[in-house]
Amino acid sequence: MGKKRVYELAKELSIPSKELVNLAQRNKMDIASHMAVLETSQIQQLTKLVQQQTTAKSQNASQAAVKQHPQHAGSEKTKIKITAIRRSEKNNTEKKENKKPNNQARTANNNRSSQNTTRNRNQNSNQNRNRTNRNTNGDRRSSMMNRASAGRKHLAQYKQNAQASVEEIDKSRQQAAANHQKRAKRPVTSTTSATARPTAQKKTTATKTNNYRNHRTSTPKAPAMPQPVAAEQKEKQASENKRQHEFTNNRRKNEHIDYRNKPKHKNKRKLKKRQVNKPKKVLPQRKERPLPETLEYTVGMNAQDLGKILHREPAEIVKKLFMLGIMVNQNQSLDKDTIELLATDYDINAQEKVEEDITDLDTFFEAEVSNTDNLESRPPVVTIMGHVDHGKTTLLDNLRNSHVTAGEAGGITQHIGAYQVKLDNRLITFLDTPGHAAFSNMRARGADITDIVVLVVAADDGVMPQTIEAINHAKAAKDPIIVAINKIDKPDANPQHVTEELMKYELIPEEYGGDTIFVNISAKKGTGIDDLLQMILLEADVLELKANPKQKAVGTVIEARLDKGRGPVASLLVQQGTLHKGDPIVVGNTFGRVRVMTDDRGRRIKEALPSQPVMITGLNDVPQSADKFVVFDDEKTARSAGEERAKQAQMEERKRTNAVTLDNLFDTMKQNDMKEVDVVIKADVQGSVEALQNSLEKIDVEGVRVNIIHAAVGAINESDVTLASASNAIIIGFNVRPTNQAKIQADEENVDIRLHNVIYKAIDEIESAMKGLLEPVYEEKVTGNLTVRETYKVSKVGTIAGCIVDSGLIQRDSGVRLIRDGIVIYQGKLASLKRFKDDVKEVKQGFECGLTIADYNDIKIDDQLEAYVMQEVQVE
Repeated sequence: MGKKRVYELAKELSIPSKELVNLAQRNKMDIASHMAVLETSQIQQLTKLVQQQTTAKSQNASQAAVKQHPQHAGSEKTKIKITAIRRSEKNNTEKKENKKPNNQARTANNNRSSQNTTRNRNQNSNQNRNRTNRNTNGDRRSSMMNRASAGRKHLAQYKQNAQASVEEIDKSRQQAAANHQKRAKRPVTSTTSATARPTAQKKTTATKTNNYRNHRTSTPKAPAMPQPVAAEQKEKQASENKRQHEFTNNRRKNEHIDYRNKPKHKNKRKLKKRQVNKPKKVLPQRKERPLPETLEYTVGMNAQDLGKILHREPAEIVKKLFMLGIMVNQNQSLDKDTIELLATDYDINAQEKVEEDITDLDTFFEAEVSNTDNLESRPPVVTIMGHVDHGKTTLLDNLRNSHVTAGEAGGITQHIGAYQVKLDNRLITFLDTPGHAAFSNMRARGADITDIVVLVVAADDGVMPQTIEAINHAKAAKDPIIVAINKIDKPDANPQHVTEELMKYELIPEEYGGDTIFVNISAKKGTGIDDLLQMILLEADVLELKANPKQKAVGTVIEARLDKGRGPVASLLVQQGTLHKGDPIVVGNTFGRVRVMTDDRGRRIKEALPSQPVMITGLNDVPQSADKFVVFDDEKTARSAGEERAKQAQMEERKRTNAVTLDNLFDTMKQNDMKEVDVVIKADVQGSVEALQNSLEKIDVEGVRVNIIHAAVGAINESDVTLASASNAIIIGFNVRPTNQAKIQADEENVDIRLHNVIYKAIDEIESAMKGLLEPVYEEKVTGNLTVRETYKVSKVGTIAGCIVDSGLIQRDSGVRLIRDGIVIYQGKLASLKRFKDDVKEVKQGFECGLTIADYNDIKIDDQLEAYVMQEVQVE
């Protein structure tokens, strides 16, 4: 038995809380109020005291009953009120009327006689009142005395009748008990006899009640003998019975309901008394469940959440908090102090539950990767890196016997491909990364998820910029490098020169005392391929690559794209654990369930082991390349984690807009003065989108910048055209095509769509467009020099200068500078240029001409004139 409060114990013992508190205080217990907590010993002591008190009260009540009625001490009697007798008389009379048709007429006559007597009495009393009102004051006093004496007589007669009725009821009860004993001795043959007993008793009670009424209203009469029923009454009864069977179906369904005997509650007071006298329904008691030893909570829980943990109703918790002085409702969040105070009141411990941040995928990723249980050997992940057109894809094509290069634009690999090769019953996973400078991010991503880097260098080309970049990425990832010198079958191949160049970057061959493996191969003819694979397996054995396939899968996104029929499609590399079909997964800022999973050859599989590349569908959006993915226990957790990560990414994107401060005010003003080229980028895969976006942002043209308003994967659709039309943007499609509706809309709205399949062509085109947006740059070019030989002043014209062209020429639209004694006096435009009387466009060297300068007349002999034009300079 646990601890309880006083009001809880009083509720169990069915006594008032105040009475229980007084009883405890009389027995010198330290209990102040009904909210005091009782120990187990106090509960037992109070229970015994209440039981003793109840027993003593019942004994005293029985002794008092024996003293009042000693003649009826042997029989248990119940004292009833006169109003209850009247009510039972009426009900029993109505029931008897329904069950005995012969007694109906007799009872009706008695009722009529009683009603007539009562009516006559009321009429006489009303006449007496009227006469009394007409009398004088003296007569009124005498009438009041007569009325008082009549009232006393009526009260005495009423008491006498009540006493007689009580005695008759007692006799009927004794007789019913005797009959019950006789019937109990006889064997019961059917249920009809058992059901007839209460009916007979009711009839007896009804008969006695009618006799009591007749005794009140008139002199007692001898009981009427049942008269024989006439033939007419029999026929009438038969017709009534026949009519009863001709009711509708709805009435037949309700024949068992006796509507005639249904009481009509005209008096509300009587109805309330009847409802009070009815026995109350016993409500089922709630099953008490024990409190937990420790309450594990989180800040922000409400009364409903705490009620589920404590196995208590929310109303009880709200009441407890109210008694503790805290006003809350069941939906209001509670702080830490309130929850701990509630736990203290329940006398249990409180412990705050530490919740994991499900949005931090790096924590889950590191925990799964660092798991050292059930480790098994896994295939190595090899990344092929190198400069463009050095034979990386041709090498991989030779390894897996498929023509990948033929499907790429210009023979350049545009996005990552992951494939598996089998050698001596051992698998090797290859990642093919692009070699173009624009795809450095994708190359870096390949270095992060790989175990071994194969650096392909052409024997006829040597070390190139992307080769150096690949070396730096591999060293940053601390991955071992195997150098494959390709194209040794060419006549101008020089592998020794390539080896010497690579030694500058700390790649020293083993024969020279280094730790780098060098293999001479020809990817086109297949020379040295087996040696390269053997070296890869040897390096993997040295690294001792292992993983746990019996845990939840984690890994990295290799590539992602939006497929028209399948939706978002992601290429994943499983790094730890096993990925199953149907697993709830969070990939970067997206989430979903693995619906379809295919391997590198397009075959559907149900599970993917460590170091296996797969392609999955079922995500809600296209993830970013190099995003981590983690498998969760249930889809609800995965959904909440993905949505929260997407929300955080959106908030981070909004924070990237730099606020204007005094430090960056000048730079901001310069940026606002710049012209912008709005671009919409659509590509086939996410990696190409990132590479193209980064390349366009790196274009350096002074005064113009690229503003990428939208970048996504998939075909060019109507929404892209609408966005470009509203923003006056250019749409660049990389390995994608617009839909038919998008083409029609672009033609109608004059939106420029540029489609490319080689990335550097797209970059060059955007750079040209950026240069065309610059303000034209003009440069001054001197076209000729003139000397003033004579001046002529003409009214309404001004001063005319007669000149000779010393060098070059002068044009009608040229600008001129008036120079006197080596000082520029005036600079302006020509107003007119004539040779003799004719207007001319230009005058060349050695010829004379006449000219006027616009808005200037102070021209003197021997002044020098310099003619020039402003020429537009091409932007470099």
